[in-house]
Amino acid sequence: MVHTTEHHWPRRTLLLAALATVPLAVGAHGPQAHGHATRAAALPPEQKPWGIAGDPARVTRTIEVRMGDDMRFHPSRLTVRQGETVRLRAVNRGQVLHEIVLGTPEALAAHAALMKKHPNMEHDEPHMAHVAPGQRGDIIWHFNRAGDFQFACLIPGHFEAGMIGHIRVEPTTLETTR
Repeated sequence: MVHTTEHHWPRRTLLLAALATVPLAVGAHGPQAHGHATRAAALPPEQKPWGIAGDPARVTRTIEVRMGDDMRFHPSRLTVRQGETVRLRAVNRGQVLHEIVLGTPEALAAHAALMKKHPNMEHDEPHMAHVAPGQRGDIIWHFNRAGDFQFACLIPGHFEAGMIGHIRVEPTTLETTR
């Protein structure tokens, strides 16, 4: 008779062990901090119509955007240059959780509708920051596409109350010298 040290693990145990080794790129809508550095190391940046996750070493300026329980962003209009990498520092001066999410008007409206259906939906992307009351969160974004975009708070009820801002990305002009 041959004895082996082979284990016959139940499938559930094997599945849980396999899942534990997979880095997850999601976070919950909650007051906890989100690990952008961990996620960024696990996944390559994804080009979006409004730009791509930026390199913190290439930030050219920081723009503070204040959020409050009046359901408004201050300032609500931003202008950046195409090719600029900006740190958007979201400061929550309110008493409830707020977030700032970059996108096109269509993408933000679709995401807001999804959030209404699934308010505890888990997600965390480089183009969003969830900010607990009295805290701040950063988005480092490379605006490599010219156009008009938006930022919004997609917490259910906030978007509908008008918590939307606008970003104008001015195109880079090529100047020729003679």
